Amino acid sequence: MAGIDRRVAAHFDWMLVALALALSAVGVLSVMSASYAGDKELMGPLVEHQILWVGIGTVLMFAVAMADYRTLSTYAYPLYLLTVVLLVAAAIIGHSAGGSRRWINLGAIKLEPSELAKIAIVLVLARHMRGEVPRGGWRLHQMIVPVLLLAIPVGLVLKQPDLGTALVLILVTATLVFVGGINWRIATAVALVALLAAPFGWHFLKPYQRERLVSFLNPHADPLGTGYHIIQSEIAIGAGGPWGKGLLQGTQARLNFLPEQTTDFIFSVYAEEFGFAGSLVLLGLYSAIVARGAWVARHARDRFGSLLAAGVVAILFWEASINIGMASGILPVVGIPLPMVSYGGSSLIAMMAGVGLLIGVSSRRHVF
Repeated sequence: MAGIDRRVAAHFDWMLVALALALSAVGVLSVMSASYAGDKELMGPLVEHQILWVGIGTVLMFAVAMADYRTLSTYAYPLYLLTVVLLVAAAIIGHSAGGSRRWINLGAIKLEPSELAKIAIVLVLARHMRGEVPRGGWRLHQMIVPVLLLAIPVGLVLKQPDLGTALVLILVTATLVFVGGINWRIATAVALVALLAAPFGWHFLKPYQRERLVSFLNPHADPLGTGYHIIQSEIAIGAGGPWGKGLLQGTQARLNFLPEQTTDFIFSVYAEEFGFAGSLVLLGLYSAIVARGAWVARHARDRFGSLLAAGVVAILFWEASINIGMASGILPVVGIPLPMVSYGGSSLIAMMAGVGLLIGVSSRRHVF
């Protein structure tokens, strides 16, 4: 980059910056609450790591925002291939934890390629569909390439196994294909086929994944086993009441009743301490960043930028919706982080880079 375009700086989208930093701040507080053991040590290792990742993510967000997003179309396929290679590497030499092999140990950080795959699939699909939509919309044969581009990372992610990330990749692709201009009749037919074929997917699930789906329907059938996560999460959210118990005053996380409290169920920690009112604030932040992102996608100056913005918004929307629904007991537990709030470097940094793409598309509306 030869220099900073003054027109980009003049129209820099500070609203998206503020929303991303606000969500990150909520994440730091929530990780602090979830990891606090009742002693005087507030800044434990998890909190220090989260703050470090917020710093790295913020720098990357500004760097991506200032770069010309149109140049990414040239590197979309190489970045996609790199992500596939990293997914393969994770399957072969990756670090295993909790029954999944999905991390590559780099010493200071454990890289999770599946988080990069979310951004990579958005880039490569935006690159593929950036041309003009055929009259009447994309036909079925024109969807073969997007399906193949999706199938490779989804297959590798399911092998880890990581059903949650695979689900997000599918939903983000479906969103982009829909926004990209698929024929309505074909979209309806594909949706019906997918709905009818869903029961057959039961046979491809791991035993613990089947147990999670069954426990979602009746968690009290096995309250100390498969239903434990949902029951404890609902107790934590309900215990928050209208205004919450206050920062560091939650008992579900403090007494270790709540599982995966820094990652999958961090919303439950937050809801117990900040209550219904605080939950509305968090939902408002997500709604605001999704709405702003949708506005950016609608007003982008080119089709590639519009699809890029729509893809990032889809990641934010689906991950936040599924995670909060999962913690609230209205959706099955599938293991999806709360964007920019859950503990984890790969997820946080990748999502901040995604917001940087949104800012870049927004800031260049007046440049081209």
